[in-house]
Amino acid sequence: MDETFDAVVVGSGFGGSINALRLSQAGKRVLVLERGRRYPPGSFPRDPSKADEILWRYPRSSKAQGLYDVRFMSGVGTVTASGVGGGSLIYANIHIRPDPVVFEDPRWPRSINRAMLDPHYDRVAESLGIGPLPESVNVVKRQAFQRAARESGRPIFDPDMAVSWKQPEDPRRQACRFCAECEFGCQYGAKNTLDFTHLPEAERLGARVRPRALVTRVAPAAGGYEVHFTDLETGEGATVLGRRVVLAAGTLGTTELLLRCRDEAKTLPKLSSRLGFGYSANGDFLGSIQNSAADLDPWMGTDVTSVIRYFDSSPGFTMAAPTYNRPAMNVLASLGQPKPGFLRFFSPLLWPAMNFLLPWILRLGLLSKPSRFKARNAGDPSRMTELFAIGRDNANGAMSLRGGKLDVAWDYLRENQELVARMTGAMQEVSRAYKGTFSTIATWGLFQRVMTVHSLGGCHISDSPETGVVATNGEVYGYPGLHVSDGSIIPSSIGFHPAMTIAALSEHIAQAVVRGL
Repeated sequence: MDETFDAVVVGSGFGGSINALRLSQAGKRVLVLERGRRYPPGSFPRDPSKADEILWRYPRSSKAQGLYDVRFMSGVGTVTASGVGGGSLIYANIHIRPDPVVFEDPRWPRSINRAMLDPHYDRVAESLGIGPLPESVNVVKRQAFQRAARESGRPIFDPDMAVSWKQPEDPRRQACRFCAECEFGCQYGAKNTLDFTHLPEAERLGARVRPRALVTRVAPAAGGYEVHFTDLETGEGATVLGRRVVLAAGTLGTTELLLRCRDEAKTLPKLSSRLGFGYSANGDFLGSIQNSAADLDPWMGTDVTSVIRYFDSSPGFTMAAPTYNRPAMNVLASLGQPKPGFLRFFSPLLWPAMNFLLPWILRLGLLSKPSRFKARNAGDPSRMTELFAIGRDNANGAMSLRGGKLDVAWDYLRENQELVARMTGAMQEVSRAYKGTFSTIATWGLFQRVMTVHSLGGCHISDSPETGVVATNGEVYGYPGLHVSDGSIIPSSIGFHPAMTIAALSEHIAQAVVRGL
């Protein structure tokens, strides 16, 4: 046994960072194991042709330990982050408290509701320094989206963001440059990401953060749990002992780890039979508007500025209009808007093949510069915007190990047809306000598969092991001292950006972990 800690935290996203900080503040000896590397300002990859810097594909490719973990699974496509700070490195900074109705879903434990979470939301807001994009900043795309909402008769608001609008005290950081690169990793350190907030404070108090440490197995041991991991720099294995262990590797990472411990290594055989069930894509659905009547100046501002609400009827959802920096918008505009059904005959073969094709698409530079071929509806990138709806899907995906890899099985379209129809209709309505051309994202038109950046579920928080995997304090049923604190515990879709809810639940769980030590 290499070392012993009061708590070993697996992952450094919202759940991992919050638990690491609260445990450190309580005087506990803490180790954080993170598979990805550190990304200080200026180090985020920007050349899409350097696939190994962009994509995380370990262990399929030992050199591919990049920022984005992109997977094309049976029922969905997913995008997650790999790095110290987790998803905060590449999210759009959005922090929203969901409507109380979200927690009235019977899959949520009776004791967890909006009122119970509000004090935790308050703590998240304070610790991340959130606030809306200042009204004084002239952002054309915000004005256009707000105008489209008014014309559609829909309520719209500017959400709070974890961004430093003024110069931070940290000399490594700068105030927001409004360069629309939030989801690529901020080169200026303007985002209040966890590697600038919770983690440095935890380290100051004595916590150790070990990057490039991939946890492979957790097993009960005298005095706690053995945590086995691989040092990705040397390839060597190591083991530490934690009196308490907090799994916070994200929905995919935590669920996969527990499935391997239960079904392959057999180290946690008593895990609930509900493990892996109830996966949600949080209703993520993408479309685009090309050829808007007005110049949108899309590369000026944060990626997302405003959110439209569609919670007047069920299934509810929200919608944003993200745009990115000029090189990205040039490429996206050049791809045009393929007709729905284009190449649909080949989709059963093409969809899983994307796991192998994507690295080569990047290496060949096909996403590094605008296409030379005139695509359908391709237009001026200054007159383009993405549309991103986030809805209340039925959270019925099933996660399992298939052929040695994590998979999500889900007939998404059949089970969420009404939600897809409502979101598509709303996007078309917004497009008419822009006087532009509309299309759903190519992966939907080609494959009838959603791409999500908001994976939730698989280790549901619940009132009993018959309905979930962890108790209301985040402790895994049957394994005292083993906790889960990330998006995998959320038992339903939310319909809003989920980061703030994941963080609030993590504050709640961190209190229980500290009390248990």
